[in-house]
Formats: sequence, structure tokens, C-alpha cells
Amino acid sequence: MLKRLLLTLALALSALPARADELRLVEVLSSPERTETLKHLVAGFEAKHPGTHVEITSLAWGSAFEKLATMVAAGDIPDVVEMPDRWLSLYAGNGQLESLEPYLARWPETKGLNDRALTVARSVADTAYMLPYGFYLRALYYNKAVFRQAGIAEPPKTLEELRADATRISQLPGKSGYCLRGGPGGLNGWVMFGASIAGGNAFFHDDGTSALNDPGWVAGTGWLIDLYQQGLAPKDSVNWGFNEVVAGFYTGTCAMVDQDPDALIALKARMKPDDFGVAPWPKGPNGKAYPTLGFAGWSIFKRAAHKDLAWDLVVALNDPVGNLAWNQQTGALPVYTTAAHDPLYAGAIYQGWFAELADPDVVPTLMPTYLPGFAYFADSLVVRSSQQALLGQISPATMNKQWAAYLTKARRKQMSLSPSGSVKP
Repeated sequence: MLKRLLLTLALALSALPARADELRLVEVLSSPERTETLKHLVAGFEAKHPGTHVEITSLAWGSAFEKLATMVAAGDIPDVVEMPDRWLSLYAGNGQLESLEPYLARWPETKGLNDRALTVARSVADTAYMLPYGFYLRALYYNKAVFRQAGIAEPPKTLEELRADATRISQLPGKSGYCLRGGPGGLNGWVMFGASIAGGNAFFHDDGTSALNDPGWVAGTGWLIDLYQQGLAPKDSVNWGFNEVVAGFYTGTCAMVDQDPDALIALKARMKPDDFGVAPWPKGPNGKAYPTLGFAGWSIFKRAAHKDLAWDLVVALNDPVGNLAWNQQTGALPVYTTAAHDPLYAGAIYQGWFAELADPDVVPTLMPTYLPGFAYFADSLVVRSSQQALLGQISPATMNKQWAAYLTKARRKQMSLSPSGSVKP
């Protein structure tokens, strides 16, 4: 009898809603260093909100897309989530995210955000469904120690120099010229090589058809496939994700990698300052470079029971003080106008990125994350088909045709639903 009463009580308690002072936060770009910083920021928030508890769930990036989607589909929805750019259209487009416009309108720190931060925050339906915490601009990391072994004095300034350097380095025993990201998250590399060879970064024509099937883009993705098939990247890099390319770089297995500032945390912990550098992305045949510019931030789910409290948590994570502490672990470029002058960004290692931003022939490329279905495109279709192309199972033309077909369908559907042109071009 007692057991039955206890069971009934337990079931009744489990059916109760979460306490009014409880929030759930999901981190998706996780690392041990990031998670510790997140815990520190959350502890500060809890101290200022006595009785409030924040439950943190940290998902590994390689499986975060599927795990968060499964959680949401099952109704296990967090209050606040770390939102990568490529997922924003999926969740905002499905009406699952809260508009942050009312909060931004009365938040004193909004005026300190740079223009680009507000632009990307409003990349879906011109409404801020996230508060960005930083930008991820790609540049070329090069291993100075391996370059010295190969007798190369400086990083490549053009893609042809990159190929020549990769060829020379790959002649060293146990070394490869390039750290290819053939697994999850590899789309940035494909786009940078594709756009730089094509001489332009437009994803679409005016009629909504994708440009990725144009000859220039096919030549660009084929350029990277050739690099791999000619043995200038490690054979197993066809499956590499973020952790693998970074490890390949700091161990000296491969000497060059396209990455954003996110990689600095691991590299600084494992390499001497004089053993690596960051240079602007090499230019293509038309004298221009097209490094990708990504972003991430914090979003509030519409089903959050305590939205104002959730916003207070977002503020604690992303006000100028919290944002600087967070970006010391993410390495992301700043969203606040004053942060660019902080000592964090004053060192020589950041000059490659600031040189890119100052060069009119370097054109930062934003992914079409505003498209419905872009997350599936980037994290599933591209990974599967690009690995097939790298292994010679399909041609670059076939790969690009698959990509273009998917993007064309998504773009035209979007255009048909928004004939006024309120969606991003």
C-alpha cells in the first residue's frame, strides 16, 4: 500500500510543470573550456536571481543537430539555446523562436552592437530571433614549423601558391599540405574554394536558380577534390570534422587549414606562438578572396514558460562583460563596437582576420542560412555527397548538380511564399 501511495505521489509530482525559477539552457558548440565558462556565467546569473536554477545541457557539435531536433520533436524543449547561423531559419521559420525585438528595443546595450550583429540577428523575416555573440570569419592557419621544414618562407597569397606549397610540404615524410574537413562542418571550405575559383560568391540567380551548378563553381569544388585525390591532404581527412582538422594541424600532420578564431583555444594550448600564424584567405584567379563569415548566438524558444527570465539569462551571457568572457573561449570576433579595441584582439594572431576585413578584395561570404531547410543541406546532404565526390564515386559536376537542385527548390519555395521580397536575397 505504501509503495502504491509513493508511486502515485511520484507520478503526480513528475506531471507538475517546472518550477517558476527553473530554466533549461542547451549548448551545442561544446568544448570543456566553453562549458566551464558557461557554468561560470550561469553561476553569476543565479547569484543575482536567488532561488533560480539553470540546468545546462552540453551537446557535442557532431551530433547536436540531430539531438536538438529530437528533443524539440519530443516536446523536450529548452528555454534558451545556443543557436548557430545555419539552424536559425529552421527554428524561426517553423515559428518556434521568440522574437527578441521587444527586448532589444528597451535594452541599453543594443546601441553598442555593431551593424553586422543586428543585420545577422534579423536574417530571418527581418526579425531578431537570436542575439549574436560573435562572428566566425575564416582565414588560413599555417604551421610555421612545417613551413620551415619545407623551406617555405611565408604563407600563400593565392590559391595557386597554396597548391604549390601543399605539394612541397606533402613531399616531407609523414606530412600533408592541407587539413581537409571532409566530414561535418565542411561546407565552409567547399564554398570558399568554389567562390574563389568562380570569382563570385552569389548563391542564386535572379530567377531563384542556384549558381552552384555554374561552370565556375563546379571548377572550384573540383579544385578541392583534386587537392585531396592528388594526396595533398591526409587520406582519412575525408571523414574529419572540427576536432580532427585542428588536431591534424597542431600535431603537424598537415600544415594548412581554413578555420575561424574558434580554433585558437586548442592551438594556443598546444603550440608555441612562433610555430603557427593566421593569414588572409588566398585570392583566386580574379584577385579576390571569399572567406565565409558565420555567426552564432542565443535564442529563446517560444514555448519558454518564463520568457522575461530567459531574456535575463541571455543578457547575463551576452552583455559586454559576459560576451568578452565567452569570446575568450570561443575566439569569435566581437559583436560590440568597443570590444574590437580590447587586448584580447590586439595580438598579432588576430591581424589576419582584421586584414581580411580591411581588404576591399576580400569579400566575406554569408551562407544562405535564411533558407528553409538549410540546416539539412549543410549538415547532411553536403557531407554525404562531398564524401562521395572525394572518393571518386561521383563527379564534381554531379555533386554540384545535387546541391543546386536542393537550393533552387528551397529558394523558389521561399520566393513563392514571400513575393514582396521580404526575405533575404
